[in-house]
Amino acid sequence: MKILGISGSLTGEKTSIGVYEVLMAIKAEDPEAETELLDLKDYEVEFARGFPLSYYNDDTIAVVNKMLEADILVFGSPIYQASITGALKNLLDHLHRDAFQSKVCGIVMNGGSDKHFLVAEYQLKPVLTFLKATCAVRNVFIHNDDFNEDNEIINADIQARIRKLAHELLQLRKAFSGGNPGNLG
Repeated sequence: MKILGISGSLTGEKTSIGVYEVLMAIKAEDPEAETELLDLKDYEVEFARGFPLSYYNDDTIAVVNKMLEADILVFGSPIYQASITGALKNLLDHLHRDAFQSKVCGIVMNGGSDKHFLVAEYQLKPVLTFLKATCAVRNVFIHNDDFNEDNEIINADIQARIRKLAHELLQLRKAFSGGNPGNLG
């Protein structure tokens, strides 16, 4: 079973840390899970122009293919202007409308205002469901104050929510695969 975490931030580390923590919680529950963190700041994903994927650079093709090969996807984004990052939205614009059929997705968001905790529900989840993803009911919102000066998550409630999200993602995947999380549903 392949689990891909995607950090949709082009700067900073908090989004990557949040996604990574979900991947580690999945790995703790299922040691055989194959996890990978894909940080968009490490790739040159081209601006989506509506062309077939083969028209884009190697990074764009590689990132899209990694998403298509994953069984579970964990998307992370900081909140900018009450929305997900343009980089993450651009990446999703490269996908066809059935790209996430039989895939399970989770969402981790971070930001400086508790007022933005619904961005996952009203900005990102509709895009993922349009792409036919089955999204976890739980989302994780991490306030900037939940990190210490070393960018470690120090809020025990957030850590518990991360574990619950990981568990839910594995349970959804198991349901899709007839009880065997490694089989595609």
